[in-house]
Amino acid sequence: MKLTVAAAQLALKDGDEAANLATARQACEEAAARKVELLVLPELWLSGYDLEHARELALEPDDSRWDAIAALASDHGLTVAGSLMVREGHGVRNALVIFDRSGHRVARYDKLHLFPPGGEVEHLAPGDSVQVISLGPGAAQAGDLDGVGLAICYDLRFPELFRALRGRGATLILLPAQWPHSRLAHWSLLVRARAVENQVFLVAANRTGRDGAIRYAGHSVILDPWGEAIVEAGDPAAVLSATIDLDSVAQVRARFPVWGDRRIDLFGAGQT
Repeated sequence: MKLTVAAAQLALKDGDEAANLATARQACEEAAARKVELLVLPELWLSGYDLEHARELALEPDDSRWDAIAALASDHGLTVAGSLMVREGHGVRNALVIFDRSGHRVARYDKLHLFPPGGEVEHLAPGDSVQVISLGPGAAQAGDLDGVGLAICYDLRFPELFRALRGRGATLILLPAQWPHSRLAHWSLLVRARAVENQVFLVAANRTGRDGAIRYAGHSVILDPWGEAIVEAGDPAAVLSATIDLDSVAQVRARFPVWGDRRIDLFGAGQT
């Protein structure tokens, strides 16, 4: 199955939802012009990393802002994935939410690993489940899209999560992020490691630009199952796109069947 995917590398403004929504809309317009089917936006793309105001900025279940977000997908005929602050009861979660081409919410993953130096543990509640999803024909022109693993930013540092994603059938992993420039070397190393060790396509959409004292790394990338960059950005804002053949994952795994050589007697099967 061939799928045209994109990563939107955006310069966001913390707390300025109107500006960020306009920026995301421009990225959707560019992606649609390229016939993209699945677009990944950065982590917390609507609010920016304004955790001090998480409760005010987070979306409630019946929030009218959901309509504007859904319109990014439906107005441009593409599936849109990106993380948002979502409030449920007394807690706020960092949730990767996916809308299909018709603007329907079809999947959600709550970030498992919260980043203590960024204040996430004070303002957010962690998720509690690994998500490998199947998206119906409303997500891709070629039909059902299966084996999509979901992760967010700091999750990248936890290889056991990505092992679990592969163990549950992931062939494509989506990773929105707000990774800082000060740890760019770690970003470049870890996205490649997660792709090659699990033999998956990986679409990593990172924030760029500066807000306050923090400079973001950019360098969004789409990687193949060998860990090779199909397309990669530098620092400027950009929309990266590529057509990937998900059937090639099976070919890579058959050619180099490392998964079968795991010592699951010692380390487990990587499925939890």
